[in-house]
Amino acid sequence: MKTARLLSALSVLLTLTSCSAYQARLRLEKEQKALAAKAAETPPLFEWANPGPITKPVVKIDLGEQKARIYDNGEQVAWTYVATGTSNRPTPRGTFCISEKKVEKYSNRWGIIVDAEGNTVNWNACNGVSKIPPGGRFVGAPMPNWMRLTNGGIGMHAGPIPNPGSTASHGCIRLPAEMASLMYDALPPGTSVTIAE
Repeated sequence: MKTARLLSALSVLLTLTSCSAYQARLRLEKEQKALAAKAAETPPLFEWANPGPITKPVVKIDLGEQKARIYDNGEQVAWTYVATGTSNRPTPRGTFCISEKKVEKYSNRWGIIVDAEGNTVNWNACNGVSKIPPGGRFVGAPMPNWMRLTNGGIGMHAGPIPNPGSTASHGCIRLPAEMASLMYDALPPGTSVTIAE
């Protein structure tokens, strides 16, 4: 009798456990489908059609669209969303050439201010203008895969694209991180970059 009750209780426990596991699996599958649907709704930030070497590159940046297009021998091989300067700090227009490339670069003008303990006290600091507390310091914003366009510190580099199609920078041309790496590798110094409306 005691064994029968024990077996019955064990059977109920196994049934409940398998039901819970089944429900958990269904819940996980539902969450995965929802994430996949959301990812499908999010448009890509860039496309690189030509995996081969680029021989005669040209970059054209459209400030209105907030997109850059990369051409090789006159044929478009890639496009990307960018985030250029806001109306307060606009990106210059014109035709420039990549004059310097640096994998690891930090801004000497824009960044954050940290206090003596290393806590950020200003997330949008301008070096030499923003107040630094005693024991604190200015930390330049990272600009990975830097490609300089002007002597005044404007260039293309990896950075956040918070709202594709909208401006967001202090004047530089921000690129999605993966695209910045691809462009850095493909575009030699001297590459022509045109920035226009």
